[in-house]
Amino acid sequence: MLQLVNVGHKSLGDYATLASRGLMDEIRRLAEPLQGKRVVHVSATAFGGGVAEINYTLVPLMADAGLEVEWRIIRGAEDFFGVTKAIHNALQGDPRVLTPEEQEIFRHYNALNAEELPADDYDYVIVHDPQPLAMIESFPDRRAKWIWRGHIDFSAPNPDVLAFLLPSLRHYDDAIFHLRSYVPQADGLPEVVIWPPAIDPLMPKNMALSPEDAAYILDQFGIDVERPLLAQVSRFDPWKDPLGVIDAYREVKRRYPEVQLALVGSMAHDDPEGWDYYNRTLEHADADPDIFVLSNMNNVGAVEVNAFQVHASVVIQKSIKEGFGLTVTEALWKSRPLVAGRVGGIVVQVADGETGWLVDSPHECAQACVEILRDPVEARTRALIGKEHVRRHFLTPRLLRDWLVLFNRLAGNDVGGSTITVV
Repeated sequence: MLQLVNVGHKSLGDYATLASRGLMDEIRRLAEPLQGKRVVHVSATAFGGGVAEINYTLVPLMADAGLEVEWRIIRGAEDFFGVTKAIHNALQGDPRVLTPEEQEIFRHYNALNAEELPADDYDYVIVHDPQPLAMIESFPDRRAKWIWRGHIDFSAPNPDVLAFLLPSLRHYDDAIFHLRSYVPQADGLPEVVIWPPAIDPLMPKNMALSPEDAAYILDQFGIDVERPLLAQVSRFDPWKDPLGVIDAYREVKRRYPEVQLALVGSMAHDDPEGWDYYNRTLEHADADPDIFVLSNMNNVGAVEVNAFQVHASVVIQKSIKEGFGLTVTEALWKSRPLVAGRVGGIVVQVADGETGWLVDSPHECAQACVEILRDPVEARTRALIGKEHVRRHFLTPRLLRDWLVLFNRLAGNDVGGSTITVV
């Protein structure tokens, strides 16, 4: 069997004060006809990145709603994860194509992992992102409903790599994307569903943290808590543009010499390219004592990330490609002034000039940071509006509701009054 992830227990009742009564009533109504249904989530890793963060909340909440839910992790060696990282980049526009050998590596590991998944033990199989996409090829007589969930920006994919994946994708019963614009322009797709991801407001990363506690934690990493701090929380990845963030910081520093920068990420085992880009980031920082490049390798966990976001004078997410940008959601939830790239799902969350600043270059990023440092009161006003936007649209109970709607629809249950966007 594929490795089982222990997600612990969560109670829907704990979210009652954060979600509307109408939403909580709807969840209970939708869960009733699904009692005892068996669900398995399949993904590439149990830590690092948005998929893992979502599942640590979504899976136990599905269980609390009455479903029998598991989350299992595929196996793979370095050659496989090297290929899947190339696929990940290609689906976001990288022109490099897969060699025949790389295509065979991808098929081989997907087939091996399929041998360890008793798919007919489940009513619903949820496959996350490209890494396990082709496992479905090993189940031509499947009984379960198979759902594929894409978490990245597919708006301008490498056509050759997309063509390689499409035959597998066409076997699914449904495919879910963050945004309508991410749906590939291709024939024969399964039914497509659009909904954004969400954050758990009760997880250590997002729970209420006092400014004093945040400052105490940052002091342990050598941050001068009396000086302004710019912070970006992201994987070390070219699409997150940490080098561009450093360039923006240097421009800000000419105006505010006391400013500091923290680049905080997590290193995941399915992202071998991340180590290379981590080293490139260190090289670009050029030993500047006011630039802090930190990761889970430096004992930065969920609470520490929370502290960096809570304490930062400006939270940056200068992505040049982005699936949705849950770090943006987190910063808005914490009422922090936010500067973010004008890409992907970020533009669904940030109204430029109202809830934050959208930028297209390191120079624009620097200008926005200067504006925030110059007028923190106006920046705080925007941040508070952003928090309410997240409360209404991007918290986990809403995501759970969407999944329950989809399960009921695939089961043929008439649940009336609940809608999700189908294209």
